Amino acid sequence: MSITRRLFAGTAIAALALAGGAAQAQETVRIALVVKALGIGFFEAAAKGAEEAAAELGNVEIIYTGPTDTTAEGQIEVINALIAQEVDAIAVSANDRDALVPALKRAMDRGITVISWDSGVAPEGRQLHLNPSSNALIGNMIIKMAADNLPEGGQVAVLSASATATNQNTWIEEMNKVLPNYPGIEVVGTVYGDDLADKSYREAQGLMQTYPDLDAIIAPTSVGIVAAARAVEDAGKVGQVNVTGLGLPSEMAGAIESGASKSFAIWNPIDLGYSAAMLSYQLATGAAEAGPGATIPMGRMGTLTLDDNSEGAMADPFVYDASNIDEFKSIF
Repeated sequence: MSITRRLFAGTAIAALALAGGAAQAQETVRIALVVKALGIGFFEAAAKGAEEAAAELGNVEIIYTGPTDTTAEGQIEVINALIAQEVDAIAVSANDRDALVPALKRAMDRGITVISWDSGVAPEGRQLHLNPSSNALIGNMIIKMAADNLPEGGQVAVLSASATATNQNTWIEEMNKVLPNYPGIEVVGTVYGDDLADKSYREAQGLMQTYPDLDAIIAPTSVGIVAAARAVEDAGKVGQVNVTGLGLPSEMAGAIESGASKSFAIWNPIDLGYSAAMLSYQLATGAAEAGPGATIPMGRMGTLTLDDNSEGAMADPFVYDASNIDEFKSIF
């Protein structure tokens, strides 16, 4: 073979190798979004977000799946099927923190990326966990929504779930830490409705009677916020007492319409699904690694910073008001 022919052959082989590498780089990344159960609006909205991420990335297929009911056994069956399909990543909202671990460890042993989101898995069963928000962000948001409608300051009270509810107490503690950032806002009392609609309603009535100058009720519980809004409506105090906190758009649409609530918050499931897909892609393609202190890109949602347990918070709770309630009330 002449030198010229050898050079041509070598160039052709190199070109084929490069083409093969490019094809491999564009190979479809299959990400399974495993939800607690199919047929739930919140998770269907999360799937829309995941599809948005897939469209943005270009070489991603989203497999939206889950059991028909909210059981660990159902999710384990789904996970085993995904392992057999050799998907590239599994992003799961867990029905049981510990029961899924053996199946998810098998997935990781096969080279499948595993993350949890929304509802977490024990650390040994995943590479990272995506929390919708953080205690500090929630605590700040619930007082901020009240203060934003009280530019001159005013009296606010808290209607919580039970006195022993860990998450509620933590959010209220975080709220009190940032209270100095909202001058003129006075927290006059905290009551507990035990996440019972009738008791929460009575406690909200009691707050308005005890504090006749009350300007806002903060209820960081989806049961309490609905009950408080109804109590304000029934007391004829719409426009005088604003109800805010954490709630579901489907349950709070009426309160927004009546004016009993000017705004409330909860995480946006579309953003959550989007972020879960983005994180899965980063890990599955080797563009990022999970571990304490790591920062991982999440597209339009910024970056996720992991703590010592490889957990991170997505964003501030998403605020719902008259401008967007119609968009979300039919979703969850």
